[in-house]
Amino acid sequence: MSTPVILAIESSCDDTSAAVMAGGEILSNVVATQQVHEQYGGVVPELASRAHQQHLIPVVQEALRRAKVTKSDLDAVAFTQGPGLLGSLLVGSMFAKTFALALDKPLIAVNHMRAHILAHFIRAPRPQFPFLCLTVSGGHTQLVIVRSALDMEVIGQTIDDAAGEAFDKTAKLLGLPYPGGPHLDKQAKLGNPTRFPFPVGAMPGYDFSFSGLKTAVMYFLRQQTAQNPNFIQENLADLCASIQHTIILTLLRQFTRAAQDHGLTQLALAGGVAANSGLRAALTQLGEERGWEIFIPDFEFCTDNAGMVAMTAHFQFEAGAFADQLSSPDPRLKLT
Repeated sequence: MSTPVILAIESSCDDTSAAVMAGGEILSNVVATQQVHEQYGGVVPELASRAHQQHLIPVVQEALRRAKVTKSDLDAVAFTQGPGLLGSLLVGSMFAKTFALALDKPLIAVNHMRAHILAHFIRAPRPQFPFLCLTVSGGHTQLVIVRSALDMEVIGQTIDDAAGEAFDKTAKLLGLPYPGGPHLDKQAKLGNPTRFPFPVGAMPGYDFSFSGLKTAVMYFLRQQTAQNPNFIQENLADLCASIQHTIILTLLRQFTRAAQDHGLTQLALAGGVAANSGLRAALTQLGEERGWEIFIPDFEFCTDNAGMVAMTAHFQFEAGAFADQLSSPDPRLKLT
């Protein structure tokens, strides 16, 4: 078997995941989701931490089984250092540290946002350096120039809500189940995206803003339901399509501007919101119109997963970028 063989742990939010990679090839990628948060309409940090404790050992065992490797085959253990929920990060990092210490194997601390970007290298086609990446998730929206696996520069980011948060919060206003983003995406396929015009956040440079959209949707729905209590139900598909259209316009406007200004023709999409079908289609169309190469990971590597952590750890292993047992999880870790 090719080396290095790396076990990776992902526990930044509410998905518990473990993956095994050998020589840059993914052998297994196991994810356990947490259903406990559905009744609260959002992730409850304390409950997430407890669920990670329940899921982690079975998930690691299954990842090793599927990869057909034993603990003694491992060359390193990687974990998500941040950003994320502190309690969730602590569960994953303490497990990884203990596991690595017991096996006398090196430890690799991975930046969650870097991992989302490097998910593009798990399977072909793979972008060539340098490229521009739009990372969109529930907690982050960033434009990143990727010069190498370990050299990245954030040139734009949200000043308030992230794109994923805008999807989930507006979906909640529409009464859609949690998590709202996928439900909104499904309904949007059935609706007219230009039926209800909502404001596109205008920001200088390459930054993003989505709080204004959320507020506009809230007041619009309040006004319309006061006149017709059934307004949302009668217009759900068009409302979802219009909201999604506005979020996508906001994202692609800045993405396009950054690509043109920096002369980059290889564009990548990463993060949980990269699973949104409307965004994937719009970016693909943009690439066709402008002659840009577009890269979007497989669905399983868009949302939080340990496969992307393993891929990042592979690059760090090659560069000798190891951590020590004193490495602490950092919920506000920056991409540098």
